[in-house]
Amino acid sequence: MVSFTRLIGLLTALALLSGCERQDAGPLDQQLYIWQRQWIPAHEAALRDSRNDFSTLRVLALQAFPQVGSSRARIDPQLLKQDGRPLIAVIRLDGQLKALDQDQLTAQILQLLEDWRGLGLTLAGVEIDHDAGNARLPAYAGFLSHLRSALPATLPLSITALPAWLDSPQLPALLATVDSSVLQVHAVSDPRRGLFDPQQAQRWAKAWGRISDKPFYLALPAYGVALLPDAGGAPVVESEVSLERAGERRELLADPLQLSALAKALREDRPAHLAGLIWFRLPLANDRRAWSLTTLRAVARGDSLVGKPVLAFSEKSGLYDIHLENPGNLDNPWPARLIVKAQDCEGADALAGYALQQTADLLTFTRLRDGRLPAGGQRAIGWARCANIDQGGSHVDP
Repeated sequence: MVSFTRLIGLLTALALLSGCERQDAGPLDQQLYIWQRQWIPAHEAALRDSRNDFSTLRVLALQAFPQVGSSRARIDPQLLKQDGRPLIAVIRLDGQLKALDQDQLTAQILQLLEDWRGLGLTLAGVEIDHDAGNARLPAYAGFLSHLRSALPATLPLSITALPAWLDSPQLPALLATVDSSVLQVHAVSDPRRGLFDPQQAQRWAKAWGRISDKPFYLALPAYGVALLPDAGGAPVVESEVSLERAGERRELLADPLQLSALAKALREDRPAHLAGLIWFRLPLANDRRAWSLTTLRAVARGDSLVGKPVLAFSEKSGLYDIHLENPGNLDNPWPARLIVKAQDCEGADALAGYALQQTADLLTFTRLRDGRLPAGGQRAIGWARCANIDQGGSHVDP
């Protein structure tokens, strides 16, 4: 029979061990996907400004499609060498591929890794991104085992994973072939229902943690897409590349406030084996379908999000340039209406995206189409030549 003193000692030791385990878990790691097929000069500033908040870069390296074959992303190796963060090469194998040619794909991946090493790049891992249906998971696991045996033993192998795989009894065997997984919880169902459901994402993460005994990450959205109809009326998704199609576009954008709340919930009630968050994707300057880097960094840090556009004016010889400014850290939609109190105006006009209505003492700018004002950004909306503009009496309507 255990003495009272010994029982207290055992309980104290267990408490200390439990505390150490929680401490060892540490904060959630924050990583970034770089998904541009061709790098441009804007990557330099984006990499520089993201360095302090994101530990690792997962870079699109190679894509394989049905019929058209494989193509490599045109990266800038010098920028990646200068950046110095751990680098994971992502191999995208299109889900419509009828079969995976193990020997051919493995040879292509090995050649890619050798070429990147020749460019002076040191890899911290390889990630395979393949949206296989549940029925094809055994074949996919066979390919991953084949690839694992061909890769250097010290090079970690990970996969992008789908929540639908939770229903498959083959999932444990698939996860056994890799060192970690990245659960994609955005744009996994009908895009007409939206890009992201935070409650569903949290449920998927907890379910994944119960099945996986290895570290996993959540891939979270920091982007938007547009839906437009094809000839038959079905939705077509337009993302980074504009499509030469007519028709009205319906814009969908992941909500930073929702993602911030989810990240907070995951920190406070962390699913088993969750190692971190990977944000899709690194935003470049003038990327109209991605959050600004300012907003992305604020969400990753867990900062409070604040953003409210304000009117600003610059005047020279009675000519006023009228523009919006967003001094906060949260991207905002263009306001629906802007009211400017003005006197004795000889002329005025709105710029693209707004229409102007002018009365004796008011200039009313009304939004014609949707748009976003990035955190820390500004946008000209019009001009006016007036005797006086009452800046204190002018205001922005949501």
